Amino acid sequence: MTGHPIPETIASLMPRAKAELTELVAFQSVADPAVYPRSECEGAAEWVAAALRAEGFQDVALLDTPDGTQSVYGFLPGPDGAPTVLLYAHYDVQPPLDEAAWISPPFELTERDGRWFGRGTADCKGGFLMHLLALRALKADGGVPVAVKVIVEGSEEQGTGGLERYAEAHPGLLAADTIVIGDTGNFRVGLPTVTSTLRGMTMLRVQLDTLEGNLHSGQFGGAAPDALAAMIQLLASLRAGDGSTTVDGLTADEEWDGLQYPEEEFRKDAKVLDGVGLIGTGTVADRIWARPSVTVIGIDCPAVVGATPSVQASARAQISLRVPPGQNADEATKLLTAHLLAHAPWGAKVSVEQVGQGQPFRADIASPAYTAMADAMRVAYPGQEMQSSGMGGSIPLCNTLAGLYPDAEILLIGLSEPEAQIHAVNESVSPEELERLSVTEALFLRNYAASKTL
Repeated sequence: MTGHPIPETIASLMPRAKAELTELVAFQSVADPAVYPRSECEGAAEWVAAALRAEGFQDVALLDTPDGTQSVYGFLPGPDGAPTVLLYAHYDVQPPLDEAAWISPPFELTERDGRWFGRGTADCKGGFLMHLLALRALKADGGVPVAVKVIVEGSEEQGTGGLERYAEAHPGLLAADTIVIGDTGNFRVGLPTVTSTLRGMTMLRVQLDTLEGNLHSGQFGGAAPDALAAMIQLLASLRAGDGSTTVDGLTADEEWDGLQYPEEEFRKDAKVLDGVGLIGTGTVADRIWARPSVTVIGIDCPAVVGATPSVQASARAQISLRVPPGQNADEATKLLTAHLLAHAPWGAKVSVEQVGQGQPFRADIASPAYTAMADAMRVAYPGQEMQSSGMGGSIPLCNTLAGLYPDAEILLIGLSEPEAQIHAVNESVSPEELERLSVTEALFLRNYAASKTL
């Protein structure tokens, strides 16, 4: 016997979800103690653990992972013989960047223009709430028909691999028949989408040294090798004139053959200024889902305010390289390192340090779990059929899980549609998307359980 219909139950739970997400967003859980105190991540982890215990999860634990962060685990038993589903999210977030550019405080959930704003609302604290809402709705509708494992990572945004190494050392912990990664998003609000590919990534820090110390630019400039100028020249070697990524030996001409991303829609989503062109060649989908892309995400150099007329002795930059499916992140790391060593000008001393890496991922969307997901999306999004898209970002854990559990089906859904502006200022989540995707996940779990008992 069933209880309340799932869509109605989830609709009634949305005020509670907003209150809970407000509490979770308030934790400044950036997994970098140089940015925010470690206690903020610890507080968020404890909050997640308490939420799982309140839902009847067993074996709830804060896992101390090798990178010094904590992931939260819990297990909810299912009916005898039921399949096991692993639900994934992460509670760590990106730094808020320029807090002055936020319309409302980044760690204070604020409702505006029909959306909930705050760092982590979409990526990926909202993903954890999506899992909770789905499970609560199933309980009200006769019970959760599968065994459920939940893992909520504490350092996904840092790319430091703590949970991957922990899972490899404890291979039975996250074993499941299917895995739902709640950390991607619909191609557009209201268009139900599963993510079929993810680019991998490698993160390097490069330092150039040219002098024993800074020099007066009037006395020595023009002959003394300027480390900052050398860094600018080195970084420029990573792109062609049209902005395409040009790492020596790295293939960059793959094509995307699935759902396309019209250029005018991309310009709007990316908020490209009028008159400014896009970079690279090929379709937008080629560029962001099927090809490598390099980004300089940080550089140490003197600030304009307070700058002195000096030739710089040293310069440092952090470089992110996204690696498409079909390429290997280990090989890409070697090629990028070799490129940096080969292209540093004027004999500058070069040191390269790897600070993060993850392999690309490609899902099998013809598997039975995807049929169950398509059926669920058809109900949660009336009149819409499930779409499949790529994602330019990385979730390194996906490949680790695929390697550990080769028979498990892996599905990727989530709240990070383009309007969410994840990783940027004024991140937000659509509460309607949270509601519909929670309905989707609940129906998927029910469909999937039924398919396993046929």
